[in-house]
Formats: sequence, C-alpha cells, structure tokens
Amino acid sequence: MKAAWWSLTGVAARTLAKPEGSESPLAQPKTEPAPKGFARRAWLEAFEKDRDDVARGLYPAMDDGPGNPVKAVRRFVDLLTDAREVEARRRRNGAVEARADAPPGSAYPAYYPQNFHFQTGGWFTPESARRYEGQVETLFAGAAGAMRRRALSLLARAWRERDHRDLLLADIACGSGGFLRDLSRTFPRARLLGVDLSLAYLEEARSRAGIRAVVQAQAEHLPFADESLDAITCVYLFHELPPRVRPVITAELRRVLKPGGLLAFADSIQPSDEPRLARLLEVFPAYFHEPYYSDYGAVDLPKLFAGHGLIERSRDRAFLTKAILFEKTVS
Repeated sequence: MKAAWWSLTGVAARTLAKPEGSESPLAQPKTEPAPKGFARRAWLEAFEKDRDDVARGLYPAMDDGPGNPVKAVRRFVDLLTDAREVEARRRRNGAVEARADAPPGSAYPAYYPQNFHFQTGGWFTPESARRYEGQVETLFAGAAGAMRRRALSLLARAWRERDHRDLLLADIACGSGGFLRDLSRTFPRARLLGVDLSLAYLEEARSRAGIRAVVQAQAEHLPFADESLDAITCVYLFHELPPRVRPVITAELRRVLKPGGLLAFADSIQPSDEPRLARLLEVFPAYFHEPYYSDYGAVDLPKLFAGHGLIERSRDRAFLTKAILFEKTVS
C-alpha cells in the first residue's frame, strides 16, 4: 500500500509538471538499459530485506507510509503543486535560487546554498523540510525508507549483543529526521543526537523523531570531543559533497569516534556496484541538480575511509542504495 501510494504520487507529479512533448535531458544515455524486469526485482528486494530484518527482530516495523488519510491527501496536493515549481526551476536551471532563502547573517559552506534536486527553498525553509520525506519516497516509489535501513540493519546486527544504555550515537546530516526516527525506535535506550546544518530541517527532525537533542553544525567541524561517540550514522550525504570536502568530513568522523566505534554509512550505489542499474544512476545528475553526483560515482569509498583509519566490516545493498559498516581501528 505504501509503495502504491508513493508511486501514484510520483506518476501524478510527473504528469502535471511536465508538458506533453517536453524534451528529456537524458537525450544520449551512456549505458544500456537494464534487462526487462530487473529494476523492478531490485526495487522489490528492498522491501523483502526490510521485512526479513523485522522478522529477525533486528528492528521494529516502521510506519513510514502515508499515515493519516487527511494529512496524506494534503501532502499529496502540496507535492503536486510544488512539482510544477520544481519543473519550472529545472527548465530555467535555477540551481542557486536558495541563496535568497538562507537566513541573513548566517555562514554556510560555499557548496551548501543550492537548490539540490531543484527543490523549492533548498535546505533552508520549513516547507522544504516538511516536503522532503514525501519527495524522496515519491522519487523511489516508496522504497526510500527500506533502502536506507540497510545501514540500520548493519548497525543493529553489530550491536545485537550489546547493552545500549549510555551508548552515544549521532546521525550526521540527519535532514528531516526520517532515519533518526528509525534509530530512536531501534535503540530506545541509547542516547541519540541529530546533527544537521539546516535549522529548518532540524526542527522537522525534532518533531518527526521525537528527539530533543539536535545540534546545528557542519559535518566538517563537529562540536564533539575526540573519541566521544560510540557510533555514527551518515545517510545520503557524500554524494552531495564536493570532492575536496569528502576527505575532510571522513577525517572528522574518525576523530569523534571512540576506538572500535562504528560508522554506518549509506548512500547511492555506484555504477560498478550494479552495471545493470547504471542507466538509472545517469538520471540523477540529468534530471536533478546534483552537481557532485557524477564524481561521487567514481570514488573508491573503502579506500577513502581506510585512509582515515575506518575499516570496512560488512556491507549490504538494496535497489539504488548501498550501506557499509566501518569500524575505527584501535591506534
């Protein structure tokens, strides 16, 4: 039902936003399309893995469907209305209009004040924060939550025999709080922190996840003492970062982790992970404002993290997302 709802929303948004006969920005794809039915099977696998992990008791079933019918209809109408604005921004290449929405006097990294995905308000407005979860679920036909829970699965397996009391876990770039909510339900005894650079998104995360401890901070300069965190989660951040910033944040994540601490990382798959889905990966930088996505696709992630003392321990993948569990080596 969840997948059907978000799929319907996506079809309606694309139908209303794009006039008939509009040209595709993906005019000359570089890769061959996936074999017939392959993408659908990969999409279904995300739900199957999610179901199996719930059955194993790794985490509870998450209610990340459309929810209250009245609110769901209102959100549906809002997303459709905003889809026209997003399409108009795409056509005029309004990639930096979000600078006008940035709070006056605030200092942000140069790469940050952009309309990533051409979304209205960038990362700065309450309206953008409220829409974000619905937008990503619409984009992935209801599979976004199930995909990113591959990182939750890896961490829950690693912590299955541990006493979670007093463990300190920070979700870096927590956004509007969808994954933070999953963490709070899986590890109710742990101390959780949500970290993001957007105040508007932090307020939404506070409400969505029911967590008071949220911190506005750059991932490049985390306000935590050395070796103070037991675990970090980082979901869908690295493909939004310029190449020069990724090593800086990687070093910072290692700095704040305790020896033996864990980093549960999730982001887009890369073309080498599944060449049969490479055509779908071409869509992101073509249809959306994703200025650093193509470069991300070529990064050797295990090598990047190993260079900063974070060693891969396990990994998983579902549809268009992969998760890797890294451990900080003991010096």
